[in-house]
Amino acid sequence: MSDSPDRPDSPDSPDRPGGVAASGMSDEAMAAATGKAGADWFELLDAAGAAEWTHPQIARWLRDEQGVPGWWSQAVTVGFEQARGRRAPGQRADGTFEVSASRTFPLEQEAALDAVIGAVSASLGRPASESRAARYQTARWALPQNVSLLATTNPTNAGRTSVSLTHQRLADAAALAPAKATMQQWLATASSGAARGLG
Repeated sequence: MSDSPDRPDSPDSPDRPGGVAASGMSDEAMAAATGKAGADWFELLDAAGAAEWTHPQIARWLRDEQGVPGWWSQAVTVGFEQARGRRAPGQRADGTFEVSASRTFPLEQEAALDAVIGAVSASLGRPASESRAARYQTARWALPQNVSLLATTNPTNAGRTSVSLTHQRLADAAALAPAKATMQQWLATASSGAARGLG
């Protein structure tokens, strides 16, 4: 499990709940899934001394001692770290940053990934790797300074697929907004191309 949201099992994935309590999710969604809103979890974590714990220790305590499911234990942990100033929005435990953008295509999974690969490859060249056999098909580009770009598909229903692009290992928070804007443009280009292909 990643400690930072970026894949189908994480808070920034296409399946994520919306809102603002922790890692971008609502208190209502968090309370429905965990039995407590973000502020209640943060108060409990403070009382337990979690301000001195590492990220894995917090997530493990939430999971093992409080019965919070794995995905949600990560989301609560990230939200707690952000609320206590230990982590900026978009920051991972290793100090790097990542940001995601997603879009739903009226295509099956493979065709949706092909459309996004085509749009991104016009700027970055072909991906360094692709995985077509897994439940969530992916493509990854290796960029300078150890940065990477990951495309992940998430089939929804009726032949539709959500594709998420995630810029990983960015050096600082200033890179987040430009990276997100670029990814949104690639997704829009892929969507336009797909629409022309369906027309």
